[in-house]
Amino acid sequence: MSITPEHPAALDRRTVLRRAAAVGMLATPAIGLLSACATSGGDEENEQVAGGTKSATNPLGVKDDAPIEVVIFNGGYGEKYATDVHEPLYKKAFPKAEIKHQSTQAISTILQPRFASGKPPEFVNNSGEKLMDFGALVADGQLQDLTELWDAPSVDDPAKKVRDTVVPGTIEAGSFNGKPYVLYYVSTVFGIWYSGKLFKDNGWAPAKTWDEFITLLTAIKAKGITPYGYAGANAAYYQWNVILTQAAKIGGVEVLKNIDNLEDGAWKQDAVKQAATAWAEVGSKFIDKSFEGLKHTDVQLRQNQYKVGLYPSGDWLEGEQKKDTPSGFEYQLMPVPSLTASDKLPATALRATAGEGYFVSAKSANPKGGLEYMRQMLSKAGAKGFTEVVKAPTVVTAGSEGFAFPPGVASSQAALKAAGQDVFNLYFDGWYKELDTEARTATNELMFGRINADAYLERIQKRADAIKKDSSVAKFKR
Repeated sequence: MSITPEHPAALDRRTVLRRAAAVGMLATPAIGLLSACATSGGDEENEQVAGGTKSATNPLGVKDDAPIEVVIFNGGYGEKYATDVHEPLYKKAFPKAEIKHQSTQAISTILQPRFASGKPPEFVNNSGEKLMDFGALVADGQLQDLTELWDAPSVDDPAKKVRDTVVPGTIEAGSFNGKPYVLYYVSTVFGIWYSGKLFKDNGWAPAKTWDEFITLLTAIKAKGITPYGYAGANAAYYQWNVILTQAAKIGGVEVLKNIDNLEDGAWKQDAVKQAATAWAEVGSKFIDKSFEGLKHTDVQLRQNQYKVGLYPSGDWLEGEQKKDTPSGFEYQLMPVPSLTASDKLPATALRATAGEGYFVSAKSANPKGGLEYMRQMLSKAGAKGFTEVVKAPTVVTAGSEGFAFPPGVASSQAALKAAGQDVFNLYFDGWYKELDTEARTATNELMFGRINADAYLERIQKRADAIKKDSSVAKFKR
């Protein structure tokens, strides 16, 4: 992936705030933030600490007693991996440094005012429903270039660069026009999840074709179980991911590339229409309409109670539901089934990527400290510690050696292996938050029966066209 803002200089902090407010990311009224920025006398920014002396153990030249602030999204992976693994590793390397830790489920609510005032924290896990717009942050110069990190010696082997310790594609996934700004740390596989016990008890098998899928949904419904569900209140993107995965299988990966690149008519491609039509049928026949008002954890809990058969998500699901999952439930992943015999990609194809984004604030007081925090994360100890805490693999190739994953992650890793080269990804949601928001709203309208596939595609295409024409929005390509 190689992307660059078309007009980065044209995007100042107020533009970023306006865009953020436009997509509803701010809990505080936008006018209040804008006023606060205006009355602060301009862009007051942190005074950055001087660098320390570079050495074999301090290749980035971190000032050893400079504090750093770490903000973690407390979602599916929790915060324990930061407090119990990564922060102690940093503290061990720099005992004099104070680490301020904060966790939240509303990243933009907490941090947007900090960025507006020029006082951002050093290190941020930007994730969840209220994540900040990565594209806007890059365009505003808020994210630290990670090139120095990737070229630094690894913690474990000074002869090996950090970039040589991660799986191929990791750096590109977080790059904007060839320059790396985001660390996507977790190896993530997306699919449709079910209980191995429920399926075994009822003699059901995961579907590979659409006919098998409809037959399976019908059988689940006959048992008095909601066959399929997602949460409309805050997780509609789980479902647009399924629809676009289906579209990629029908028409090939170019379908998603056209959407990411804002090509004319990309959302109206025939493959997207076929996928939307098929899933609208699932919505009309097999979803509980009350789910539109539920949050993701509500629907996930119902699946743990054997009240929902199939649920779309990524492989963070098993860890997220650990406390609510009954013994023997046995999470399993099923790739989105093929729609037709002429699909360009096989039934085993799936979306997988380096996921869960982290960045260093370029305008924080101690960006070198933020980079070093990432270097510690990318060590064997950092990666293994993360995997042991959250039961999910990282992008560090040596980080999962010898680890026995729980059933769900083991099944997603098996599915990833079975997919071979037929693995794809998409990026528009990270580049254009407003388009993601529109897709979420339209997906609820489609799946809960208020619009048909044509209206669904028309609505999202209209927003994509508006973004393409808006010169204040940075454009990206791959």
